[in-house]
Amino acid sequence: MKASWNGAVIARSDKTIVVEGNHYFPPDSINSEYFMPSDFTSHCPWKGQAQYYSVVVDGKINQAAAWCYPETLDAAKEIENYIAFWRGVDVEAS
Repeated sequence: MKASWNGAVIARSDKTIVVEGNHYFPPDSINSEYFMPSDFTSHCPWKGQAQYYSVVVDGKINQAAAWCYPETLDAAKEIENYIAFWRGVDVEAS
């Protein structure tokens, strides 16, 4: 799988985990130069507190377009620190 936005591949992995229709990418599959911490957070009752990142490519910013659960609840341990995408980030087979 690969995740891309604004012409750049921001993540690529053959070891994503699909949860609720979202591909979660392992932390080592992320091109970190495209990520900037965001103040946005959310809470899932069975996964825990999500931390968000904005995606930055060629000076364009996609606010809070990626998220992860740094400390998951027990039911979601398999995706702890894995990153998923939304807000126009294309996730497709590579």
